Amino acid sequence: MYTNKQIWNVSYPILLSLFAQNIVNITDTAFLGHLGEVELGASALGGVFYLAIFMIGFGFSTGAQILMARRNGENKYSQISPIFVQGTFFLIIIALLVIFGTLRYASPILGLMIKSPQVLASTIEFLDWRTYGIFFAFINVMFRAFFVSITKTKTLTISAIIMGVVNIFLDYAMIFGHFGFQIMGIAGAAIASVISEFASVAFFIIYSLSVVNIKKYGFFEKSAYTLKQLPHILNVSVWTMIQYFLSVGTWFIFFLATEHLGERSLAVSNIVRSVSTLLFMLVGAYATTANTLVSNMMGEGKASFVPQLLKKIIFQSSWIILPTMLLMFIFPYQIMQVYSEDVSLIKASIASLIVLVSSYFFTTPGSIYFQFVSGTGNTRSALFMEFCTLVFYMSYVILVAFVFKMDVAVCWFAEHIYWGLLLIFSLIYMRKSDWQNKKI
Repeated sequence: MYTNKQIWNVSYPILLSLFAQNIVNITDTAFLGHLGEVELGASALGGVFYLAIFMIGFGFSTGAQILMARRNGENKYSQISPIFVQGTFFLIIIALLVIFGTLRYASPILGLMIKSPQVLASTIEFLDWRTYGIFFAFINVMFRAFFVSITKTKTLTISAIIMGVVNIFLDYAMIFGHFGFQIMGIAGAAIASVISEFASVAFFIIYSLSVVNIKKYGFFEKSAYTLKQLPHILNVSVWTMIQYFLSVGTWFIFFLATEHLGERSLAVSNIVRSVSTLLFMLVGAYATTANTLVSNMMGEGKASFVPQLLKKIIFQSSWIILPTMLLMFIFPYQIMQVYSEDVSLIKASIASLIVLVSSYFFTTPGSIYFQFVSGTGNTRSALFMEFCTLVFYMSYVILVAFVFKMDVAVCWFAEHIYWGLLLIFSLIYMRKSDWQNKKI
């Protein structure tokens, strides 16, 4: 059974890496918020559109991570490299296809969805540059999956810090035209993000070649460079790919819905999303820990200890997440001043922030238990749960935003519905299914 210290030793490097990685989104929002509401809204739509595409690769890497963690738990270390290498090659091909498709078809597709011409133009300007980051992002997620699966998560912290520092410097330089750069506005934010992702990939490659025992994990064996493992990886990963794409794809529709309520509502949603990123990172770190430790534990033949492990993870995470929620409840105005100097925009955002923060009473246990489902290797069940939940989620968003045109704060209550249902479905799965004997 993993101790609280072991859980923390896995979780905190993931948390630090998520924090540094999300600095990309946070700084984009913070800097662009000082340009205007159009740029702020466009970065929200462009960012979520990019995130939906990114989640295809992230979903694949999550499936690969589950397999690598299971092999790590079984002490079959040499079988890890074929999963990593073949998975990386596959994602590189997908990335090139996605970049081509986005550059060619994003503009006409978004033109049918976005109401404001100004927001549309800025969104396309953002994506014309940001899309190239998919190539490096897809390689990044495979390195992340490898290091998480073998529980060497401290490496993620270094990589993410490099990415965060590069992005902050280039955001400041390119958006506003400092240090000899010309003023590039929203395009500068996109270019800075792409370069920061490249820097992260460069670190992973150098670190792996110089520090990691690549012989132990079978990187010198010919089997790593065939395609024999790819069908097996896809058997697990294809469901997580669809799951993550659907999840963020519907979130993109959520932002489209708020855009139809007005540019102010879209700007509010982007600020609220960015402020809540800290909570999302905390939950995400512990959820990722749950996923990899469950998979490792099942590989060790200790499935009976999993329910106790999940309770430990939720209890430990609560000591950090609940105080953070309390600070956001008490000081919402002061926190949102980082993103905008517009007093009316800040005041308009407070109600939405309170609603979203309160959803983390469900998000924390819901995310951890849902990652347990994927960690058992039953990614089809996870996709089914996701699909059922999204039906209710989208029905609520359509009614509130498009039919009744209610306040954006009411729209954000959809997060309560989403995570509350996922928590219920995950608990039912734990009690009713035969997950202890799942083989992958």
